[in-house]
Amino acid sequence: MNKNRDFDNYLKEYPDENGYFGKYGGNYLDNPALVEAFKEFAEGYNTIAQSAQFIAELRRIRKEFQGRPTPLYHCQRLSNLLGRTQIYLKREDLNHTGAHKLNHCMGQGLLAKYMGKKKLIAETGAGQHGVALATAAAYFGLECDIYMGEVDIAKQAPNVTRMKLLGARVIPVTAGLKTLKEAVDAAFEAYSREYKDAIYCIGTAAGPHPFPLMVRDFQQIVGEEARSQFIEMTGHLPDKVVACVGGGSNSIGMFVPFLADPVDIYGVEPLGRGPKMGDNAASVTYGTEGVMHGFNSIMLADENGNPAPVYSNASGLDYPAVGPEHANLHDMGRINYVTVGDEEAVEALFMLSRYEGIIPAIESSHALAYAIREAREKNKPQSIVVNLSGRGDKDLDFVVENYGYGDKYLK
Repeated sequence: MNKNRDFDNYLKEYPDENGYFGKYGGNYLDNPALVEAFKEFAEGYNTIAQSAQFIAELRRIRKEFQGRPTPLYHCQRLSNLLGRTQIYLKREDLNHTGAHKLNHCMGQGLLAKYMGKKKLIAETGAGQHGVALATAAAYFGLECDIYMGEVDIAKQAPNVTRMKLLGARVIPVTAGLKTLKEAVDAAFEAYSREYKDAIYCIGTAAGPHPFPLMVRDFQQIVGEEARSQFIEMTGHLPDKVVACVGGGSNSIGMFVPFLADPVDIYGVEPLGRGPKMGDNAASVTYGTEGVMHGFNSIMLADENGNPAPVYSNASGLDYPAVGPEHANLHDMGRINYVTVGDEEAVEALFMLSRYEGIIPAIESSHALAYAIREAREKNKPQSIVVNLSGRGDKDLDFVVENYGYGDKYLK
């Protein structure tokens, strides 16, 4: 892991003017309507993002509507149970709507208003992005269409109810595996037809330029707060920073403010049932370079170079590619990408619930599980900050049905 490289000017260098993070990123869309739509979108964002009025309004929304800053919490009982490692949580589960997703959704909703658009279009997997975008649409008085795979609709019924209650149309996607990748396909197609009156709000730090840049900009408030909060609490920097990685929005927001610091950074990918193709969604660990959904990155591909089938018990992580900035940071050696499987993540969920009174999302439990593994294996004085990217309300029925109430994991 390269902690000595000069990252002081990183944000000025990446991405370049064409949206590339090294060789990853860019815009590979071949639909003329989408090319035109994304060009307009990029120009609008690059102009408005520099506006003092836009920035001031976003800050007001974060404070008065979202409830930011979210706290940093020391897991004292869990840490004592594990030994000498001290685990801290960045409590994005306490951000309004229960996850980090609202950070970029409110920014995108505000952008839509500034651009004179009438509708927000998006995909969702676990449903947290959909809930956040439906919330933003209600706040700004916009229409909202959410595309969601039928498999995820069945797994995430509480979030489907929330989206509908907030006024969004939830549109089932029945193609392919009926999960996140197919939902993105459907949302892209809808946006190509409606871009004059709508904007597409991707739920992660992936997609064609300017999405990876824009989502990073809106999400890095997470790491900025966590860094200053940890220093205020302890007087020094943490030893390790950990977050889960699917497409990579919560993690890129957490990691970027720490890049120039002498801190180990870990992105935790979903190993699912194991390393076999179709049993996991660990793009960086098992993937190769390829183009998908209009951007170049590291992706899981089949023998024909097409996106491979993926799996995770965390609906928000089962995407066959990773955001281009993550791919670049991996190549640069700055971030360590590791894996956690279904069972280990569920054990972490039950442990945090029982020992700290916090029920985390299964996605976030992957990151927590890696911190618990580190604490058990190293058993040394160290501090680990985990981005608890979302709360577990959405997962309760799925967890109880498939894993019970955790008794076998807590013996």
